[in-house]
Amino acid sequence: MAEAFIPLGDWVNEATQFVLAHDDGLFEKAGHVIETFTVAVQDGLQAMPVWMLAGVFVVLGLWRVGAGFAAFTAACFGLIYGIGLWDQTVVTLAQTLAATVISLLLGVPLGIASAKSKHVSMVIRPVLDFMQTMPAFVYLIPAAMLFGLGIVPGVLSTVVFAMPPAVRLTALGIRQVDHELVEAGLSFGCTPTQLLFKVQLPNALPAIMAGVNQTIMMALSMVIIASMVGAGGLGNEVLASIQRLDIGLGYESGLSVVLLAIILDRITESFGGNGGKRLGFAARMKKLFGGSRPAAVATPDTVAKTVG
Repeated sequence: MAEAFIPLGDWVNEATQFVLAHDDGLFEKAGHVIETFTVAVQDGLQAMPVWMLAGVFVVLGLWRVGAGFAAFTAACFGLIYGIGLWDQTVVTLAQTLAATVISLLLGVPLGIASAKSKHVSMVIRPVLDFMQTMPAFVYLIPAAMLFGLGIVPGVLSTVVFAMPPAVRLTALGIRQVDHELVEAGLSFGCTPTQLLFKVQLPNALPAIMAGVNQTIMMALSMVIIASMVGAGGLGNEVLASIQRLDIGLGYESGLSVVLLAIILDRITESFGGNGGKRLGFAARMKKLFGGSRPAAVATPDTVAKTVG
């Protein structure tokens, strides 16, 4: 191996040690907040009986997708419970939801700022490129060094890995809002805040929901990898199957991840359709058994009614 004449790794190690020595307890406080939130989500899901938690997703599947998908969801949860991986699945679901919420709380405002300012976009784009192209396993190293082993480094590394789609698609959705709608809002006296919340965000909702969908999918994949730093859940079962070369356990745990991913993907994807408008239960039943309602299309007239 050739001798390095640019000791980049040494510089990164020294910078990390400097941060650890001068953080004044900041990382400990941040870790406590993340752990408290994640544990609260996990405890809330674990407190629900199996039938209740599964029923929530079945009803969501019926409402948002259809009867066939609702039956599929029920069968998936029945299979996961039957192979004895329900508790691990709930832990993985809780960490995925917690990481997704944090990613959206950070990512959506950054996406709005990026859409509004070219200078912010110029700064954020290379950072997002770095976050998306860096191998996922690398995020575990600084997270474990700064926060130790357990849930916190797992969730934090997941946030870093999963946040870019939320930022990019939020910015893209706002930029793609029809200029006529924006001009109509301005002509009717919208303030910048009213323009954002009454015109731009509603019309960018399909793109934003696509970002939410991708954030959830990336969070779920990273949560599995985060088992290497003690995050727990289905990732522990996957890791154990690799260590023991247990193909049966690997198949069971891998299948549980796939089924959970399909359920989350289809449900969140449905919120981006219909122009961002949810169908009521009656409309859903009408769509199931014949006929469908055309998607609403925003026009300057509808903007006038909204802001007026």
